[in-house]
Amino acid sequence: MMLPGFPNATPVAGLVGGLLIGLAAAIMLLGLGRIAGVSGMLARASGISDTGAPRAIALAFIAGLPLGALLVILSSSSIRPLFTGSVLQLVIAGLLVGFGTRLGSGCTSGHGVCGLSRLSRRSMVATLTFMVSGFATVGLMRAFGFING
Repeated sequence: MMLPGFPNATPVAGLVGGLLIGLAAAIMLLGLGRIAGVSGMLARASGISDTGAPRAIALAFIAGLPLGALLVILSSSSIRPLFTGSVLQLVIAGLLVGFGTRLGSGCTSGHGVCGLSRLSRRSMVATLTFMVSGFATVGLMRAFGFING
């Protein structure tokens, strides 16, 4: 299925992925009473935080992220990872995202998926802030010629 103006869009795959993310978040909330926020899981798995899901669950959750991506790559001949930045850029970006998630008391998965589904006002503000910041960043990067489009 091709969308006008978005020749590389994959709406069916996006829908399936979104449903799977929602299902995982629902299982985590209903099964363990915990939010499936990646930053919180990483903090718990790495020992930065003593609260949240049991550490074994957090470790399994975090390990499943790259393993799930690897499984998709290995099971599909058409999907290949592409990293356009240097390792240094990826490390700096990761550190900035980590700082932002601690500053914002959660990440896009915790606020955007889990918080919005619970109608949390704090998560609504956080998600709006994520989105506006992302739009502004893309606009600035296009204006300064860092990205095309």
